[in-house]
Amino acid sequence: PLAKVTRSIVFVTGEAAPYAKSGGLGDVCGSLPIALAARGHRVMVVMPRYLNGTSDKNYAKALYTGKHIKIPCFGGSHEVTFFHEYRDNVDWVFVDHPSYHRPGSLYGDNFGAFGDNQFRYTLLCYAACEAPLILELGGYIYGQSCMFVVNDWHASLVPVLLAAKYRPYGVYRDSRSTLVIHNLAHQGVEPASTYPDLGLPPEWYGALEWVFPEWARRHALDKGEAVNFLKGAVVTADRIVTVSQGYSWEVTTAEGGQGLNELLSSRKSVLNGIVNGIDINDWNPTTDKCLPHHYSVDDLSGKAKCKAELQRELGLPVREDVPLIGFIGRLDYQKGIDLIKMAIPDLMREDVQFVMLGSGDPVFEGWMRSTESSYKDKFRGWVGFSVPVSHRITAGCDILLMPSRFEPCGLNQLYAMQYGTVPVVHGTGGLRDTVETFNPFGAKGEEGTGWAFSPLTVEKMLWALRTAISTFREHKPSWEGLMKRGMTKDHTWDHAAEQYEQIFEWAFVDQPYVM
Repeated sequence: PLAKVTRSIVFVTGEAAPYAKSGGLGDVCGSLPIALAARGHRVMVVMPRYLNGTSDKNYAKALYTGKHIKIPCFGGSHEVTFFHEYRDNVDWVFVDHPSYHRPGSLYGDNFGAFGDNQFRYTLLCYAACEAPLILELGGYIYGQSCMFVVNDWHASLVPVLLAAKYRPYGVYRDSRSTLVIHNLAHQGVEPASTYPDLGLPPEWYGALEWVFPEWARRHALDKGEAVNFLKGAVVTADRIVTVSQGYSWEVTTAEGGQGLNELLSSRKSVLNGIVNGIDINDWNPTTDKCLPHHYSVDDLSGKAKCKAELQRELGLPVREDVPLIGFIGRLDYQKGIDLIKMAIPDLMREDVQFVMLGSGDPVFEGWMRSTESSYKDKFRGWVGFSVPVSHRITAGCDILLMPSRFEPCGLNQLYAMQYGTVPVVHGTGGLRDTVETFNPFGAKGEEGTGWAFSPLTVEKMLWALRTAISTFREHKPSWEGLMKRGMTKDHTWDHAAEQYEQIFEWAFVDQPYVM
């Protein structure tokens, strides 16, 4: 379906799949632009051209545009160039500068985050503001009537630049900006002394000004003054979107607001939540190349075969009657691994099998290995990450466990439901929005797609798991209903793109928030 009104949309991001990806942000910025372009919009994605030795081949089809600009910031004039690739009806624009050419990951290396990240993403924001004005893509420029979609702190200087350096001179008066918050924990905070480096007028210091509370300061003489990129976008963007409705409420609370809760509460009238979609081309049990057998909501026989193959691959006893529980994710405190660790001795007394895939904290990696040797017939811990294996676990398991402490959106529970695997999750953020707790006595018969437990305790998690296990064993028709309701839910990007269009429409109804 095409959009009623088509717009010129410019995504600004620190990463986008398949070029560069470190997490959910890369997935969103690799899929949402394509979904919007399919609905008739003209879409550009602006991101850095990372060359670190491993990702170089990803940019092989991006060609030099012949355009370069000088950016006045950080005490000098820095030249950046633009590369361009047209793929899936989207203009992928890559900003090239020597600071993006270094070994390591996107934002750091083995020694921690890069010390010049503020400089690297200031360049990105300036370049993104110039790209629609100077790049003739497909023969003509995007022009001044754009919707800038800025993602997380890396792109958060864009709305500030529009308000401080463009609109006062009559440029971009017809443009609007939408801030998308994927994870509020990362805000791009640097010392206040770096403000003059950003090239912004002195009177705009208040937009980025950030003062740490006294308990967070290093010593008695520390005034706690800093500049906060994300805060700058919160106070200058026209609309603010989080990646689920639940998270849009959580960021306005003291517990989930990471210090920005009062500011976000003051902008509640323009704050919305839109759940991320999933890429149906990659995650589809009827066509998935990673699976040994395919299946669909009408014919679930292939799922039992996938389970048997997974048990065989992992060296577990091949038993159809045993519930196979899976966990996929980073091994860290946020994902609730410590709860799984405490629950395993109790859970292993039941007749179940448990498989974990992930890497992260070395302590948890070591625990996974030792637990596997203690429960050889019941537990498998796969340290590392492999995309094909994650697909096979998602398809082969009966239950997917996600006891995350906080989860802005979460994608694994969406993948699980798409594959007929029943999620058991902690009711927070996007998990609470997307997983409806099973109710056998609903108004229209049985309802729900899984179990969302709260509060986050070992007892509550075990209670939810045991309820799921007994339903699996004793109520087969109900279990099949749970699987089918999950598989028929619409988690496509097209559904999310339609909601984003509504946000854009509201943004253009009003005057720019800061003229």
